[in-house]
Amino acid sequence: MKHFLLILILVFTQLSCNIQQNETTILYVSTQIVEQPNGSKNQPFSNLEDAIKKASELKQKQVDLNIEIKMDSGDYNIENPILITPELNGISISGADASKVTIKGAKTLSPDWKPYNETIFVADVDPDLDFDQLIINETPQILARYPNYDETAQYWNGYAVDAISKERIATWKHPKGAFFNALHRGKWGGFHFVITGVNKDGTAILKGGQQNNRGSKPHEEFRMVENVFEELDSPGEWFLNSDTHKLYYWPTQDVNIETAIVEVAVLKNLIQVVGTLQDPVKDVTISGITFKYTKRTFMENYEPLLRSDWSIYRGAVLFFEGTENCIITNNEFTNLGGNVIMASKYNSGLEVKGNHIYENGASAISFVGDPSAVRSPSFNYAEYVDLKDMDTIAGPKNNLYPRNCLVEDNLIHRIGRIEKQTAGVEIAMAMDITIRHNSIYDVPRAGINIGDGTWGGHIIEFNDVFNTVLETSDHGSFNSWGRDRFWLPKRHVMDSITTKIPDMYTWDAIKTTIIRHNRFRCDHGWDVDLDDGSSNYHIYNNVMLNNGLKLREGFNRVVENNIMVNNSLHPHVWFANSEDVFKHNIVSDAYQDVGLLGWGKELDYNFFPNEVAMMKSQIYDRDLHSAYGNPMFKAPKHLDFSVAQNSPALKIGFKNFPMNQFGVQKEAFKAIAKTPKVPVIKDASENTSSPVVAWLRNQLKSVDSPEEQSAYGLNSAEGVIVLKIWKPSPAVKNNGIKKGDVILKANGKLVNNVQDFFKINVENTTNEMELVIIRNQSEKIIKIQTN
Repeated sequence: MKHFLLILILVFTQLSCNIQQNETTILYVSTQIVEQPNGSKNQPFSNLEDAIKKASELKQKQVDLNIEIKMDSGDYNIENPILITPELNGISISGADASKVTIKGAKTLSPDWKPYNETIFVADVDPDLDFDQLIINETPQILARYPNYDETAQYWNGYAVDAISKERIATWKHPKGAFFNALHRGKWGGFHFVITGVNKDGTAILKGGQQNNRGSKPHEEFRMVENVFEELDSPGEWFLNSDTHKLYYWPTQDVNIETAIVEVAVLKNLIQVVGTLQDPVKDVTISGITFKYTKRTFMENYEPLLRSDWSIYRGAVLFFEGTENCIITNNEFTNLGGNVIMASKYNSGLEVKGNHIYENGASAISFVGDPSAVRSPSFNYAEYVDLKDMDTIAGPKNNLYPRNCLVEDNLIHRIGRIEKQTAGVEIAMAMDITIRHNSIYDVPRAGINIGDGTWGGHIIEFNDVFNTVLETSDHGSFNSWGRDRFWLPKRHVMDSITTKIPDMYTWDAIKTTIIRHNRFRCDHGWDVDLDDGSSNYHIYNNVMLNNGLKLREGFNRVVENNIMVNNSLHPHVWFANSEDVFKHNIVSDAYQDVGLLGWGKELDYNFFPNEVAMMKSQIYDRDLHSAYGNPMFKAPKHLDFSVAQNSPALKIGFKNFPMNQFGVQKEAFKAIAKTPKVPVIKDASENTSSPVVAWLRNQLKSVDSPEEQSAYGLNSAEGVIVLKIWKPSPAVKNNGIKKGDVILKANGKLVNNVQDFFKINVENTTNEMELVIIRNQSEKIIKIQTN
């Protein structure tokens, strides 16, 4: 009996301990001011900082105590970033609702405005204040700039060739401190500089440009300068003289300067959740809050993300490093100066769900590992490690990288308002990141970007990504690079190494990345762009609405059962042994190939718009079982590109997939989210005797009418017309083909039509070709490059 009683006592003691471990303490925060606040409902803290301090004290006394910080409706201007460390494991910070609770990185001012002139007012500010965002009545104002802000302008909301011309600089009394913003010369992102002085010749002395990992001179045309007093020349503009501590402002017509609420952004980040690999922060939840008003970060220290085109500031408004199983949900992020959410180095199980992220300066959500986890890393396009010096072990070197994280049901738009090398979701040096059911649009560069192959396993599914690459070029709604250990800028060396070690790409891309059930549209690049070296991808059941799929040199890309509206596959410089597969897809044009050493493992059972488009591939012994015709889309005007039951596309193995599951699923988001512009379907099945086809990214067609014979001054209705050229094409360079040329012979053989021309291309074993052409109704012999 005594033993039985002892067992009961032990059981009840354990139960009591478990109950105590699960005990939850709620700390309340309110904008109301009370005497002797203690965090209770009746005596709430008036700021989040005091609640965090109290939570830390409680956790020190009882480690397993669960703490919820509940914030009542109101605005909370924090003075310093909130730091959450491992001692606060399990804490949750929640607002009553994101529409009611706001955390701001701003300070409220009470300026004594005085007229400076007829339009501008001036006020003294605290000498210790340093800010680059002025907010009047909850509306951010415009830092004095040239040219003036224009919402309709494509680049920088207004650009000018003479932004920092000597003549313009000469009109400024104090150029020092001005910010010069310019696109990359190739429009591969942007640069930002501060003017530190003026040279003797009147040109600006610039410091900066660290924001892009592909160096170049600033673009000659797409330029903008700001933070210049003399450029304060329109309503809504402002300027802070940091020497005299005077704030100048030209109010807009709807602002009463006497009653206006004035705030200035003073913090770069708001909440930092920071642990270590050995002692991570666990189970932190942040929900139901709006985050607003932080400083811009484009002049901070940036680090290159391996050999991608990206450099990044390792910081964000919500910053997570060394964490496990944390959640960011049902928040709103707007008018923030830099990156919004970042998972840096070790993070496992981070979930970012149901957030609205818009009108922010840089990237929305970033997963960025530590380069120390990468074996034999290089940090610039031109850098590489020789094979004899290379670590040849597959996979990561340590655990300092994000893994098993989720980005789901977020509405992301109008980000990258300041910085241009940005994305809705950025992944670099990470593994097993899932990006699901997000709507991402109105962005300057990619909607989703994967910077390298390390280490794959990502799942990109059910997203709606469009209106991308709006201020840059040579990119896609989805973009990736794979400049991993196998990838070298010297192509002949890379060919040799990968031929000897065909599975070398798996040293870094150890897991397959899946892209499925997404809808993409890009009007200024490719819908999906797998650039330099991107390897080990499985791409299926996607709709690409405008510019198709680019696969540049890489390995093992399996592409099946996709729909490419008005476009096709763009195979660029494939390896001879790429092992690429392209099957059961519906395409709307011939393949747009450039510089291939091989045509992959399998290209077959695809559906083309017409016979000529299909025949181009068949000449290379590919697509021998493919077909052509009208795919019979059900309701393309309503973005439904599933095919009818009697569609001939079904005979080559294409299978319909759902067309109503793209993008956000949260009802509140679905009510406000945009959808892509409906494409106008090009009827490529018409005039099937001479459709337009691509060759080295130039557009060709067969001569097929007396009208064309007469127009081009031909002896017969035979030959191939060059309808459109692509200037970087090897066939165009060095006085090659021109628009309007008609090709009559190639390497001494008659060219009656495009089929003849493609056959001669296949037979050609060199990188040159001699053409007999008609140009301006005169016969001419030219030599062109084909690679």
